[in-house]
Amino acid sequence: MGWIITLIVGGLIGWIAGGILGKDVPFGIIGNIIAGLVGASIGNALGLGIGPEIGGVSLIGGLIGAIILILVVSFIMKAIGGSKA
Repeated sequence: MGWIITLIVGGLIGWIAGGILGKDVPFGIIGNIIAGLVGASIGNALGLGIGPEIGGVSLIGGLIGAIILILVVSFIMKAIGGSKA
C-alpha cells in the first residue's frame, strides 16, 4: 500500500509543478508520476528534503525538484526541436 501512496504523491507533485510552469509534462499521468518522483530525488540530492513528507516523498523538496526537472526537459526538447514540453 505504501508504494501506491508514493506513486499518487509523485503524480500530484508532477501535476502541480507542470501547472505552476504552465507546461504539459510529456506522457500524461505517467510523466507526472516520473516528474514527481525524479523531482523528489533531485530535491533531496540538493538538500531540499524540507516540509511535510507523505509516502516517503518530501512535498516541498519534491515540488522544487520537479520544477527543475520540467524546466531542464523543456529546454532539451526545445533545443532538439521536439514537442512543446
